[in-house]
Amino acid sequence: MTPLPFDPIARAAELWDDRVGPSASMAAVTSVMRVQQIIQSAVDAALKPHGLTFARYEALVLLYFSRKGALPMRVMGERLQLHPTSVTNIVDRLESDGLVRRTPHPTDRRTTLVEITDTGLKRREDATAAVVAVNLGLKGLTDRQTEQLTDLLAKVRRASGDFED
Repeated sequence: MTPLPFDPIARAAELWDDRVGPSASMAAVTSVMRVQQIIQSAVDAALKPHGLTFARYEALVLLYFSRKGALPMRVMGERLQLHPTSVTNIVDRLESDGLVRRTPHPTDRRTTLVEITDTGLKRREDATAAVVAVNLGLKGLTDRQTEQLTDLLAKVRRASGDFED
């Protein structure tokens, strides 16, 4: 993609100021949306050779981070903040690729666990190296600026009810 010779968001902010009113929120939101596209593209490109989407990669990482390498599907949905149908689709695909397996819960017959396989562990390791190599698509910031960005976005998430402290 060829870069534009000007910042279209800055230009839109000028027009917004002239025609609508203060543009700070519009420019910030438009910038976040555009950066999300940029990051998504970089992460998708890094994960594609590993046969993963970000959602499937995120599920593998979640299982890897769990104490036993297995979680109930309901818990996966809560932690990934996904609808149960989406979790089922992700697990179906990971299972068909041999990266996870469904197992019965040892004490609750109503619950199915999703367990990462050795193949899944290896795929997660390789995919993680790939996304780390592109800094998860986040370019142009120092480590401190990245921490500040995370803190600022957490304020918006918290105020929107995404989580509580």
